[in-house]
Amino acid sequence: MSPTPDHRDESARRRSGVLRTAWIVAGVALAIYVVFILSGVLNA
Repeated sequence: MSPTPDHRDESARRRSGVLRTAWIVAGVALAIYVVFILSGVLNA
């Protein structure tokens, strides 16, 4: 049984959403890391 076109579209949409969420989480983590590093450099 091959997936129907609707099923493939839904999988692609879900994959796209997961990828976007992963990029957002990575961006937030990077921002926190940069703020932590800068706070250590500027307060020293």
